[in-house]
Amino acid sequence: MDPTPTSDNRPEICFFDLETTVPQRRGQGYSILEFGAILVCPKRLLELHSYSSLVRPDDLSLISPASVRCNGITREAVISAPSFSEIADEVHDLLHGRVWAGHNIVRFDCVRIREAFEKIGRAAPEPKGIIDSLALLTQRFGRRAGNMKMATLANYFGIGVQSHRSLDDVRMNLEVVKYCATVLFLESSLPDILTWNPQGSPISPSSDDGKSSPEQPSPNMHTLSSSPTSENVPNLSLAGVGNSEHHPRISLLTHHIGGANADVSNPVQPDPFNMSLLRNKIETEALQSDVTMEEKTEQESQDIDIAEGSSSYAGFLALDEVSLNSINASLVPYYRGTQRIKLLHENVGLQLFCPCLRVRFGVDGKFLDQGGWPHLSFVVDASLSLCKILNACDNAAKRIFEDCESSSEWKPIMGINYRYINNPTVRLHIPTVVNGNIARYAAEIHQKDSSGTVQKLVFSKFDAAELGNLIRGGIFVDAFFSLDTYDYLQNAGIRLVAKKLVIHSD
Repeated sequence: MDPTPTSDNRPEICFFDLETTVPQRRGQGYSILEFGAILVCPKRLLELHSYSSLVRPDDLSLISPASVRCNGITREAVISAPSFSEIADEVHDLLHGRVWAGHNIVRFDCVRIREAFEKIGRAAPEPKGIIDSLALLTQRFGRRAGNMKMATLANYFGIGVQSHRSLDDVRMNLEVVKYCATVLFLESSLPDILTWNPQGSPISPSSDDGKSSPEQPSPNMHTLSSSPTSENVPNLSLAGVGNSEHHPRISLLTHHIGGANADVSNPVQPDPFNMSLLRNKIETEALQSDVTMEEKTEQESQDIDIAEGSSSYAGFLALDEVSLNSINASLVPYYRGTQRIKLLHENVGLQLFCPCLRVRFGVDGKFLDQGGWPHLSFVVDASLSLCKILNACDNAAKRIFEDCESSSEWKPIMGINYRYINNPTVRLHIPTVVNGNIARYAAEIHQKDSSGTVQKLVFSKFDAAELGNLIRGGIFVDAFFSLDTYDYLQNAGIRLVAKKLVIHSD
């Protein structure tokens, strides 16, 4: 490798991958257990150099059974391994000033690298550019390759089983990119003969990955805050990507101009195999996370006309209107050809209205997402009738989930708090929408006074503390919510997403 980490003489692409612990509770964070990388020649896609090392975390107790199930790395395996500070020089030299590449690295691996260097008091390496193959392949292969996990893509192409070990995974990542590019090249060469929409592709309940993080990057994530917007970044050539002083997210898609016989009835398609140019803009829509897609769905549902102060909400069922025998789950189209599990009642999306839910634990904004915005949720007591409905939903969705062969662990929708005599509880999530540096609540929030008058609350700013003062333990809320499936941080299940809340005054 070249000895000087400048941005001018480092044309290699660094494919890298991390294996980490799986957090056991909210706010715990991740610890790196393994780092693996290969340097790849951008002109010939040949591996020039490789490096991998297990990493001993500061606290071995963080390696939980869930963590071992995820990647097979045990406490015994890393007890004699170097700490991250001991390999930091090597990691920095591999990454700094090069184009970074990997699957879901924008949302996960890049964040973990920065955290690790901050923890040891060192400046983190800076990328020259970032190629996230999750977004890249989702744009072009989502229709046929299901949930876009690396394991699913490898199975689709028959190139092996993902080991969830860093060096193996980055090599598999490179091979998957090669296979995808080849198929797209052939299809673009003979579109009338080879282009089709296969129906037998792998499927999954969501677009999340098994890499301790959802594999749909989110445009709301301020992962590389120093990166410029796509409008300010010049177009890059893969071979000459070192000419850029910035580190944009890069898409391998280039413009394709149809020939004289091109079918003008179809939109112009980019040339998937022309690697002489790298567009520096990944469509925002290709970077939607599971949470963000829920927010989009939710925004669309806001078009429903609600009567101010009404105790009903179009399309939402009261508990006594739900027949347990009519609850089922089905895989439905989700995003760019992917599929997810949808809960249904009599073949219509199931949404519930629950009045007078007692708040057990109120909103606590101390837990942040990877974009730095607070997670907004609160816990309520669940009645017997609600428990029966949610159990039926849980069973229906889990049956389909198990057929999808996800590596995540299914989490029951209800929790039991033994301090409160086995009282079942459920968590309600308040989604948010982020536009640049501005966030807003995506759920309607109302307040009902002692006389029964309901007034819609208008918030001038996003303030988790202010919301926490409104939704706190002991009060009651009327909740209108959807039941959305998720597959996130190696955990999967059903999330209750609030669409409208009516907070009862004391």
